[in-house]
Formats: sequence, structure tokens, C-alpha cells
Amino acid sequence: MTAITGVGAYAPRFRISAEAFQEAWGQFQAAGVSEKAVAAADEDALTMAYEAAGRALEAADIDAASVDWLAFASSRPPLAEEDLTARLGAMLEIDETATRHVFAGSTRAGTRALWAGMDALESDSTTGLVVAADAPQGDPDDGIDHAAGAGAAAFVLESEGPAEIVDRTEYAVPYPGARFRTTGEDETQGLGVTQYDRAAFTETIGGAVSGLEADPDVDAAAIQAPDGKLPYRAAGAAGVGTDEIQAAATVHDLGDLGAASVPVSLASTLADGYDSVLAVSYGSGAGADALVIESDDEVPAETALEGGDSLSYAEYLRQRGVVTSGPPSGGGAYVSVPSWRRSIPQRYNLEAGRCPECGALSFPPEGACSSCGALEEYEPVQLPGEGTIEAVTTISQGGAPPEFAEQQARSGDYAAAIVALETEDGSESASIAAMGTDAAPDDFAVGDRIDTTIRRIYTQEGVTRYGFKVRPAE
Repeated sequence: MTAITGVGAYAPRFRISAEAFQEAWGQFQAAGVSEKAVAAADEDALTMAYEAAGRALEAADIDAASVDWLAFASSRPPLAEEDLTARLGAMLEIDETATRHVFAGSTRAGTRALWAGMDALESDSTTGLVVAADAPQGDPDDGIDHAAGAGAAAFVLESEGPAEIVDRTEYAVPYPGARFRTTGEDETQGLGVTQYDRAAFTETIGGAVSGLEADPDVDAAAIQAPDGKLPYRAAGAAGVGTDEIQAAATVHDLGDLGAASVPVSLASTLADGYDSVLAVSYGSGAGADALVIESDDEVPAETALEGGDSLSYAEYLRQRGVVTSGPPSGGGAYVSVPSWRRSIPQRYNLEAGRCPECGALSFPPEGACSSCGALEEYEPVQLPGEGTIEAVTTISQGGAPPEFAEQQARSGDYAAAIVALETEDGSESASIAAMGTDAAPDDFAVGDRIDTTIRRIYTQEGVTRYGFKVRPAE
């Protein structure tokens, strides 16, 4: 048996309402969606996966080093070809020898990853971490884009725990053209044949549920949600009522989360204490997975799904980079990928160094000690990512270094700060320059407490550099 021992979920703070789309287009084509989550300019599926995974590990009280099976799922990963579990594992500090899998190509990818995790746990005493993150995108005047949200969910899997996956089935039948994205294209498309799309959705979901050992008798049903009405139209095929679907629905407030749609809804129901949940994904093509999860105790969960900042439609396009130009000609300060890679322990894991001569902390741990001038090899010290702002300024239009200019054009003004990051016991600190995120510049002030997260820094030579940023402490 496979058990879920910890749950994490995350959605960006930005929201755009149906009314904002209505004002811009004269119509809103995402039925049943009142507002949706929008990824910030420095966010993507990988950074959202990091946010959700960290919360799941914290909820389960599991050290990342004990994870020996990692899966990352997204219908829209930041890179079409690269094993992003290498970067995600490094961000989370999962052991380099852990088994890793990437699932993509379908909005069904999240449950495919859960399915594979179950198979992995059946073979040995594995500790698994399954993470699904997505931010679908369509043509601006298309219903797919009107519904498209952003979010992530993560699950710690072990052989025993408070919630068990007690049954699972899958079903697939060809329905080409219901929803697809061609090679090299950014926008997901669909033929827009309503009856055809609905038939694909209900047949595959019904086919998967019919394969379960027993008819579902559950408190909540997390069903794939391309919009806010289609899941309810599949209630009969799924063998559940609309109340059970409503209990798990996140689409009304977060939008279509793609491969994270069912995982986020499942995470939400487990966090809310539901004892039995039916989870049914749908991937156009078409196929579906159906899983039944039963809980006999409270499932530890850490979620961050609430929004904070509303966007106008113009601001929405700006965050997505639709109405901004590319980087300035000539680029910025060049940092080669090999040089950047050498700094990953600092960028991802805040590894400082202690001078063996005088004991002072240095960040980054390179060159002569700033306190005593010794040229000795530093002793590694990992900072926990909490501290205090010592100095702060605002970077406005035209003030960003060229390599950050494209992101600044999308995100607007941002804070740049000197922060004192403390050691675990709080007795020492190292002063570090950092970019602010997750808040307006006015929300950063000298003396304020901050913590760190990982976000996109900039892209050069087609390679995105990820690293730590600071945000107001929760």
C-alpha cells in the first residue's frame, strides 16, 4: 500500500478576475472561473514546484536527504528538453543518487507521476516525493488562456501513513484535437468543437472510474478542471454528485492548473480533512487516471493558495512578457554557465564559509577573508534562509543592470537589499546582497524580517539562472 504522509500546495500571489478579462475582450470564455492565479515574472513551473515541495517536506517532517525517489510533472515545463529534476533536487537538497523521473506532454502528467510513485513504493521501502506544477497558456483571445491559472502541489509518499491510495485505474481512447500543443509552439490549442471535447472528457473519465473495484462513495471528488463547469458535467460519468466536486474544486479561484489541477485539488481536500477522496485526471488525447484516497487520521499539510494582489489585464500581459521587449542589445554582465554552476551551493542552498583563522563568516565563501585577510579554505556553513534587512533600495525602470532588464520590464519596480542572514542558532550572520520578490518595494524596510525562496534570476544564452531571492517573512 502507498501512503501520503505530507502534502504541500502553492499558488502565486497574483490574481486576475473574470471582470478584468471582460473589460479587455468584451467577453470571458472560461465558464465558472471567477478569478485565476497568475505566475509572476520570476516564477515558472520549476520555482512553483520548489515552493510546494518544500512545504510537503516540512509538513511530513522529512529531511530532503531521505527522499530517494523524485518525480516532477508539468504539461508546460520551463524547458522542452532538460531533466529538471536535477535542478529541483539540488534546490531541495535531495541526494544526487536519488531516482528521478519527469512527466510531461499532458495535463494527466500529475497523476501519472503519482501512479509511478506507487509502483516505486511497492518494490521497496522507498520515500518518494511527487511534485506537479503548471501554468497553462493559450492564445490571448481563446478560452484556454482565459481559464489558464498557475499552481503546484507535492506529496510525500511512504509505505504507511494517515492517507492511503487504496484503488487506481486508467483508461485511454483516441480523441485527437481536443486539446494540444504542437512542437515549437507556446500556446495550447483546441478545435473548439464543444460536443467533441465534452465527449472526450466524459468518456475517458467515466471509463477510468468504471474500472475501480467499487463504485466511489467519497466525501470529495477532485476532477480535472479545464474550466469551472466541465467537471460538473462529468459528475454522472464519475459516479459522484456536484457537492462532492464542489468540495474539492480549486478551479473557481485558481483557474485551470493543467497537470497540477487534480494534485492541487487533492492536496486541498486532504488539508481540509476529508476522509475519502476520488481523484480523476484527464489528459487530451485522451486518457484518464482514477485514484481513491482514504484517510484514517489528519494528513500533515502546508498550503499557500491564497492570493494577495489583483492585476489589470494590461498588468497580466506584462507579467507574462507579452507586451515587453526582449533584453537590451549588448546584454549585461556575462557569467558563463560553468561559472554559474560553481555558485549553485550558494544560489540554491545559501552555503557560506567560515574562516578557519578568525571564525568570521563569508558569503560567497571565496577569496581572502574580509575580516582577517587569510587565504585559507573555508569551512562550509549553511544558512537557514532567515534574517533582517540592513539596507534597501528600489530598482525602477531603466535602473536594472542589463541582464535583469527584461524581468524588470515585466515585473515593474523591485526591491534590492542588503540582508543579514543568520546561522541556525541566530548568534552570527553574513551580509548578502539580494533581490526582493513576492511584495512591492515599499513592503521592504530596514529592520524588517525576511526569508528566502528560489526564483528565476535572468536568462542568458538561452539558459535560465535560478537563485535565491528574499521576501517579507510570513
